[in-house]
Amino acid sequence: MTNSEHIPLQQLRFFLTRPHDCSYLAEHEATTLFLDPEVAIDDSLYASLTLLGFRRSGAHLYRPHCRACSACQSVRIPVDAFRADRTQRRIELRNRDLSVTERPAHFEAEHYALFERYIRERHADGDMYPASEAQYRAFLINDSGFSQLVEFRHEGQLLAVAAVDRLPHGLSAIYTFFDPDSRYKGRSLGSYAILWQIARARELGLPHLYLGYWIRDSRKMAYKTRFQPLEHLDQHRWQRLDREAPSAQTP
Repeated sequence: MTNSEHIPLQQLRFFLTRPHDCSYLAEHEATTLFLDPEVAIDDSLYASLTLLGFRRSGAHLYRPHCRACSACQSVRIPVDAFRADRTQRRIELRNRDLSVTERPAHFEAEHYALFERYIRERHADGDMYPASEAQYRAFLINDSGFSQLVEFRHEGQLLAVAAVDRLPHGLSAIYTFFDPDSRYKGRSLGSYAILWQIARARELGLPHLYLGYWIRDSRKMAYKTRFQPLEHLDQHRWQRLDREAPSAQTP
């Protein structure tokens, strides 16, 4: 594997996938640009590419690169400007009794059992169903120093796990899975995991929490706009997202 420490970004190699069905917009095709998998991902390279809209999935850094569509927008929360609204403050209060532990991104059977149940009961119509241990390991298990799995427990019972990466300029929210039992619906565990990461970024003196991609016309991604203010990457420049602006170009 090639060490990226002294390779300028302009000299890195990137590859395109073949067009495939879009996971978020029906009847659309997507193309993904990804970093040469032979290049070792260190935190400096990762941080630089994150500022350009790249995202990590397992051992790969990627971003959408669709010829006729620019609907996917990279978004992040400027944590010092964020103020929880009334609903978010209630979510924080409901979860005051949870204990939170940050752990290295190593495989734990307890984590995987929760992940498998979450995918089966909440995302049986998605690309990750059915879940498998090999898929889980490839997606979330990472020995890099920047990756963590954050546990949320109630009286010792595991309720949620958030995969989080720490970069020099922010935290990156990779994925969160949680107990789908209806008893915990009122906790809004997915939203609470984001609120916790915002607070953690502040504690660490990091200016941003990266939330990945947002598509205006995707109901699955609507929750991201509840965290305000939100910035998006527009032509290599991060600026405040105008939720009332026209939709990005789509086929």
